[in-house]
Amino acid sequence: MNPLRSGIVFLFFACLVPLAAIAENHWPQWRGPSGDGICLEKEVPTEWDESDAAATNVIWKAPIPEFGRNTPVIWGDALFLTTHVDDRDLLLLRFDKRTGELLWTRKIGEGQTPRMEMRKKLGEERRHQKFHMTQNLASPSPVTDGEVVAAHFGNGDTAVFDFGGNRLWKRNFQEDYGPYTIWWGHANSPILVDGLLISVCMNDACRDLPGEPSESYVVAHDARTGREVWKTSRVSEAEAEFADGYTTPLLWNPDGRQEVIIMGGEILDAYDPATGERLWYLPRVVGNRPVTGPVTWGDRVYATQGKRGPFFAFRPKRQGEESHDSILWKHERGTPDSPCPVVTEGMVFWVNDDGIAYCLDALTGEEYWRTRLEKGPYRASPIVADGNVYFTGTRGLTTVIRADQELHVVAENMLDDELYASPIVSDGKLYLRGRKNLYCIGR
Repeated sequence: MNPLRSGIVFLFFACLVPLAAIAENHWPQWRGPSGDGICLEKEVPTEWDESDAAATNVIWKAPIPEFGRNTPVIWGDALFLTTHVDDRDLLLLRFDKRTGELLWTRKIGEGQTPRMEMRKKLGEERRHQKFHMTQNLASPSPVTDGEVVAAHFGNGDTAVFDFGGNRLWKRNFQEDYGPYTIWWGHANSPILVDGLLISVCMNDACRDLPGEPSESYVVAHDARTGREVWKTSRVSEAEAEFADGYTTPLLWNPDGRQEVIIMGGEILDAYDPATGERLWYLPRVVGNRPVTGPVTWGDRVYATQGKRGPFFAFRPKRQGEESHDSILWKHERGTPDSPCPVVTEGMVFWVNDDGIAYCLDALTGEEYWRTRLEKGPYRASPIVADGNVYFTGTRGLTTVIRADQELHVVAENMLDDELYASPIVSDGKLYLRGRKNLYCIGR
């Protein structure tokens, strides 16, 4: 193996060591223990089928009230997800992950999903968020630290509960910080870092319209009390829809200094999770309203510029304004709009919304292979588990491909449901959230 690649691989896994202890039965946040779609478990199932009488490897199937696009989270035997029922009730649900039994339901608020046809917004329309037809107010994923679980919705309602279902606090971020002016529906998931619930909002500033501009910001609240600890304005020169971002913050800890990385509004930047201080930023990352979030590997950050724009690898100096000279390579063909990439063993994997999967060299950007998957389109982000990449399509198909430079399809597995949420893993079992049902897949 190339010495440089060996060093980066070592650094990558060294960064994951603190997470290994919680990787066996916890999936606490969007995209897993490290927030990047990497699962450290072994013997994860690769084949299942609910069409036969035995329902091969489908341990249980539980109905869920419709509907939500968020990914469930797990801590121990507790599985949480949120949903938006009848375009009214905003609910947090706790299931027993062993049996699929619904243990409790908590109503957090009410709200309707405002919609409009997909077109350019004009004038005062930009002051009001509208939602894409594929999502509603229950798009953000919940997050847990083993003691509390936080649920956030696209109308700004945010609440934290203990595992017994007792509400600790509730706030509404639109009431606190102003209306969401993101074009196609607020969907950013929060994260928990050292007892702080960290959330991001990337708005169209509407500076060219009469009245006060709309603020974009990063904010941290005490997860136990709801007290605001810090709030940092996230100023962007991007205009209209280009100022938007639907991504989730990513915690990065390459050398002992924790950083929260955010992509959107034509900026890639990092913040101190304890104070909210912006540590570094890469401006003029020109790309419209990114949905697919960043990932890290070794000392590199990987991101898509948005709306199927270039995918790039970047090595920040991690101090102040960064230079585009630190962008190591770009790939401009077939990039994803919605699904996030995943990086493992020196390889980048992604699937674009049209169902074409790619494998690239993480160091050079060289394309190893690409292949068309069946039964798209694709909105869920792939994960890597036990040397395989899991690609899940909206029509119920999950294609398992070996995480290798050579293309090898391991299995194709169909469920009778719509799958927008990304798969998660706990105790060697795979959990898939459909529109109508929650599935537990095991050997």
